[in-house]
Amino acid sequence: MITKFSVLYVGQIELDNIGRDGTPADQRWYTNERLVEAFSAARDIAQTMDELGYYCLWTAEHHFQREGYEVFPNLILLSTWLATQTQRLKFGCAFNILPMWHPIRLAEDYAVADILTNGRVIFGVGRGYHTREVETFGSPMLDNAANKELFEEQMEVLLKCFNEESWSHHGKHYDVPPAVPYRGYELREITCVPRPIHRPVEIWQPIASGKTLDYIATRGIKGMVTLNGERIVDQIFHAYRNAAARGGRHLELGEDLCWGVGFYLADTEEEAIRRLGPAHDERYKWFAPFGFVRYADEQGRPWGTPGAPARVPTLREGIAQKAWLCGPPARAIEVIKEFEAKYPGLDQMMIHWAEGIPPKEFKEQLRRFAREVMPAFRR
Repeated sequence: MITKFSVLYVGQIELDNIGRDGTPADQRWYTNERLVEAFSAARDIAQTMDELGYYCLWTAEHHFQREGYEVFPNLILLSTWLATQTQRLKFGCAFNILPMWHPIRLAEDYAVADILTNGRVIFGVGRGYHTREVETFGSPMLDNAANKELFEEQMEVLLKCFNEESWSHHGKHYDVPPAVPYRGYELREITCVPRPIHRPVEIWQPIASGKTLDYIATRGIKGMVTLNGERIVDQIFHAYRNAAARGGRHLELGEDLCWGVGFYLADTEEEAIRRLGPAHDERYKWFAPFGFVRYADEQGRPWGTPGAPARVPTLREGIAQKAWLCGPPARAIEVIKEFEAKYPGLDQMMIHWAEGIPPKEFKEQLRRFAREVMPAFRR
């Protein structure tokens, strides 16, 4: 049963001249004074969500984006501050891009956040998708195999930091600790100080291309599936459950997963499309070149594969795919209940703040969703 409603805010500022025919994404270039507005927006949204009974605000790690779409470089630091501005809301890392971190530093930072917020920060990892970011930090992105190899070794180190009192690791990329003299003896093991106090650590990872699905499902890492058409959602949910079973984890369909959708509530679908359309188109102007149109055609083929569409989608197509819920609250409730019935293990749903919707308007949407949709799922 879906009982936890969350929001994804990737850190966009209030963009101007949005839409399919608005300013081209690569021509956006905002001043630092404008870029920092995202932090006050995050605080205001977090406080609104806290007041309304939402579960978690998820944010995304990105770097160098003078275009104004994703401007949060450190989610753990941001989340720790936001926890001081709220009472109950949790804060999720969607995601810490592990190849841009030293895994020990990331583990230490998260442990401090876990202690200071009493467990209100949810940990998440990703492999990255922006070459400008990952390659600039000296890690591979264009070489997918090298990225995967590095990521998996980093995860080994990270999990040792979280779970073991004393440990060592000697791999291709990390030699921890090095064989050096220390206070009269040869160093052989280290202990991370501190470790999180809420263990085992709940870890989330995105599922998009499916290249890491087996890895995360067999290891108990939870999966986030966002803005996907319903056919692809169904494929991923079944694949995750089956992979978990191969690893000895027997789950209900939808368990340990989060379903993410776009939304806009209005009295009619036409009104919602009119109001949301420019922001929807702005999102795909930025994200479509990265391959993030996760829809399927009538034959079930993902967009971008041979024979399937490869263009930027329209909002109407997204609504038809049930990746976007637009229109009267009753319709949103109907679709959510369909997914709830189809996936009995699913307990989390996340709604996207579409790039281009002003903070004031989005807060109004959150209030309406909390008032007219969430009560239908209170247990």
